[in-house]
Amino acid sequence: MKSKLAKATSISKDVKMKVWVRDQMACIYCHRRVPVECANSHFIKKSQLGLGIEQNIVTACPKCHYKYDFGVNCKEMINYTRKYLSSFYGALKRSELTYHKYSNIDNSK
Repeated sequence: MKSKLAKATSISKDVKMKVWVRDQMACIYCHRRVPVECANSHFIKKSQLGLGIEQNIVTACPKCHYKYDFGVNCKEMINYTRKYLSSFYGALKRSELTYHKYSNIDNSK
């Protein structure tokens, strides 16, 4: 059985599909067409308690996803991703995109 944290940071199939369609079925960085499974890149990383919700997930090819997580230009990619997501959802607060243990909000949906 998954913990509440694991459920909240996981990306459901429904969220992956919505994100993939929103991102026009392509990596948001290099614009290469990718399968729906690539709609799995957390803007705020899971290790930083980033939620598995549309507002925190983008589509990224494996190469760009790796660069985002470990690359030398990750700050530029983070800024690009913030602007990209803001174009759909407006300015998002970090607190809206991260797991809070004692929150009354069910973020697992």
